Amino acid sequence: MRRSARPAEDFGDPRQEGRRLFAELLGTFLLVSAAAGAPMMAHVFPGQISREAAVIAPGLTVLAVILSMGRISGAHLNPVVSIGFALREDFPWRRVPGYVAVQLAGAILAALALHGILDVSSSLGSTYPAAGHGAGSAFWLEVLLTAGLVSVVLGTASGAQNVGPIGALAVGGYVALAGMWASPLSGASMNPARTFGPDLVGGRLTAVWVYLAGPLLGTILAVAAARALRGRGGGRAGSLAAQGAPGTSYARPTKP
Repeated sequence: MRRSARPAEDFGDPRQEGRRLFAELLGTFLLVSAAAGAPMMAHVFPGQISREAAVIAPGLTVLAVILSMGRISGAHLNPVVSIGFALREDFPWRRVPGYVAVQLAGAILAALALHGILDVSSSLGSTYPAAGHGAGSAFWLEVLLTAGLVSVVLGTASGAQNVGPIGALAVGGYVALAGMWASPLSGASMNPARTFGPDLVGGRLTAVWVYLAGPLLGTILAVAAARALRGRGGGRAGSLAAQGAPGTSYARPTKP
């Protein structure tokens, strides 16, 4: 009987990279479908989708994707999460370009699918600074929100729980709660892919810099805070969460 690779060995197995990349593409597709689909659906069916529903939907989607695919790829679903894990030395830098590319691709495919189904511009599902407020206010809010999001991701990952129910609840809950109070000003994106995909397909890139630079700066601050709280990264627990472990279960392995 063939013995399956241990998680540490699996991280370095190039045969698993295709699975990881497909999981990130599919997971980001699902996330952006919910995040951009809710406001687009609200435009098509006025009064049917509340703001609360629009911000809870992506949070619950993140929860579901982490639970279903976290063991495969780590369920980053967000370029700045991949960068944050790499800055913490929990994820190899050589894998970051591939993850970011498929995350962006997943977001673009979701925007194309929503546009085709609903026949309205995907820009209606993107995030922009609120009318009457400058891009600077939205930028700093995205910095704050993303610093909180990445702090939650890294905090749960430090206990190898980002691929289990605790991390899923924490991250999904944060996404929903951040949207509850912050979406009127900036849309509470916290994810460059989530904004870039609908912007690109909809042909409206007027404020895209806010949703690229803001989350990136927020991530850097979150990584600095994680170092102050927990020291250097690169431990086994964080790596388990960041890289996933295809072929293993959530149960703690027994000692031989």
